[in-house]
Amino acid sequence: MELTSQVIKWIESDSYRMEALVLASKLGLDDWCLAAGFVRNLIWDKLHSKSTLTPLNDIDLIYFDGNTIAEDSDVRYEEKLKSLSDHPWSVKNQARMHIRNNDQPYFSTSDAMSYWVEVETAVGATYSEDFGVSIVAPFGLEANFSNSITLNSKRPKPSDFRKRVTEKEWPILWPNLEVIS
Repeated sequence: MELTSQVIKWIESDSYRMEALVLASKLGLDDWCLAAGFVRNLIWDKLHSKSTLTPLNDIDLIYFDGNTIAEDSDVRYEEKLKSLSDHPWSVKNQARMHIRNNDQPYFSTSDAMSYWVEVETAVGATYSEDFGVSIVAPFGLEANFSNSITLNSKRPKPSDFRKRVTEKEWPILWPNLEVIS
């Protein structure tokens, strides 16, 4: 719980991330979060004592809605968010992502995240007016705080893992990271 509380404090003190969470919450989606770099990068920036946070290439809003898996729903949500802010939104319904990934159907947003290539990327934050910021982390947060980037043994795709580590330049951006494959 201590790690979760720390991450929530960091998010709450980041006006950019809080604005994104509040805007995303206005869509009224069930089982959603802002995931991947939205939380992962913040943790790594803090662990590396960066005075300026690493800019986000995109803000991944993921959600699970098995009733409407058509991609046009994602496009409508993305357009709505882009009409409210200039944040780089990317919206994906996890109820259909198993098709692209050749997996069995996922049953929730957290379940879908548990198949992501890196353990540390499988982390997100959600927000509600009633409960504030909450963390979604199917693997917990320990790996995120260990200065590592780890191949997910549930989805052992070492070539995809190496490609992502290289292309995203994580060891350059966060030089204390240890790559664990």
